[in-house]
Amino acid sequence: MQATEILRQEHDVILKMLDGLDQMNQTLLANAEVARGTFDGFLEFFRLFADRCHHGKEEDLLFPMLEQRGIPRGGGPIGVMLHEHDHGRELIQEMAAAAAEYEKDRTTGSRRWVRAAQSYSQLLRDHILKENNILFHMAEQLLTSEEQISLAAAFEKTEMEKIGVGTHERLQGQVEELLTQVEKSHAAVSNKSR
Repeated sequence: MQATEILRQEHDVILKMLDGLDQMNQTLLANAEVARGTFDGFLEFFRLFADRCHHGKEEDLLFPMLEQRGIPRGGGPIGVMLHEHDHGRELIQEMAAAAAEYEKDRTTGSRRWVRAAQSYSQLLRDHILKENNILFHMAEQLLTSEEQISLAAAFEKTEMEKIGVGTHERLQGQVEELLTQVEKSHAAVSNKSR
């Protein structure tokens, strides 16, 4: 499989979790309680899967290869992607602080979480659109099939080093579990409002 296809598949999983995050935000906005484990599950997914694993593959492997092919870091698409990765990390930190605050003050913690989570969701959705439709197309034009396959193999090695054996699969397995929790909470809020 080509490296860019692996990254697109990971984007699909991230988008699915962003849908769940948006639904969780609606639950919080309706003043419904959300279990601490749900906050923790989303934070772990976005920290490990989206950032350390997915963004790590891009930052450590894909972007340097594209730079070698003449795509500039500063003032170009790679620089924009790196800036957005950093901004996403800031928003994850803010979400973590909001989750801790939620334990002490549900109302304030909820508002803080929703603000950060909405910004994070919009940032990543726009970011993924740019990568899928611009940067990855550039990569597919510049890299040979052999380079794509080699890069995909390097992704696997990097994944093991960054998050450990089996973590990627465990996190993907947790996606459905988290989304089910959020769906149940959201359905309970919807039923109460009828």
